[in-house]
Amino acid sequence: MNAEEMRMRDTLREKKLYLLDMDGTLYLDNDLFPHCLDFLQTVRKNGGNYLYITNNSSKSVDKYVDKMNRIGVSAVPEDFFTSTDAACVYLRGNYKGKKIYALGTASFRAQLKKEGFPVTDVLEDDIDCLLMGYDTELNYRKLEDACILLGRGVEYLATNPDWVCPTSYGYAPDCGSFAEMLFRATGRRPFFIGKPKPDMAWLAIEKAGMKMEDAVLIGDRIYTDIACGVNAGITTVLVFSGETTREDLEKSDVKPTFACQDIAVIYDMIRKD
Repeated sequence: MNAEEMRMRDTLREKKLYLLDMDGTLYLDNDLFPHCLDFLQTVRKNGGNYLYITNNSSKSVDKYVDKMNRIGVSAVPEDFFTSTDAACVYLRGNYKGKKIYALGTASFRAQLKKEGFPVTDVLEDDIDCLLMGYDTELNYRKLEDACILLGRGVEYLATNPDWVCPTSYGYAPDCGSFAEMLFRATGRRPFFIGKPKPDMAWLAIEKAGMKMEDAVLIGDRIYTDIACGVNAGITTVLVFSGETTREDLEKSDVKPTFACQDIAVIYDMIRKD
């Protein structure tokens, strides 16, 4: 173990809260990465905690709980903080009472409704805001509705700027790609709510009842995960198991505190047996 690896090991062993990206960091599709379970168990064994913070708004928290339990990870709603959760915080402070066109999955709309927001996916005259998420149920009618609403001048928000979502076969277009398509059609860009905005990390740390110095953010994307941690002023670890390559890191102006191949390396560093 070289000096940098020893510094990384010593730093991570001091952390009490691990903020974990999911897609490309812990799993791809329904396949957990090697030693993911060992890592999660070791964090708790060492007296720490973790929260899953993800920009993927295609699933509600309830759906994420179902998925994690299905692929072998015991989880409860309190383990998650998603870009949809961050959107709800933002909406409460800025769009209370306004009617929202939710361009997203049925699960996305259901969580917004559960939180008490007046949402619809039908084009109507009294819509004040367009909120777009990562929509794995996207169709042309929704895109046309969005263009009409943006032409009317409604407020325009989006959960996350990710260009792609990692999959077992490569990548699929994510919310950032949808936003770019709408920009080409309407000339308008959204206000993005999720990572890389620092609020995602700050709100997650507050939810966990921890301090900034207690936290480390681990993710596979420089421009969302790592940028979020850097913007929030906390320790970051970039893993190369998802979107980002070592070549990408060399070219990026945003740099993580540490970088390693995958979650298995981090597990080896924090285990004390």
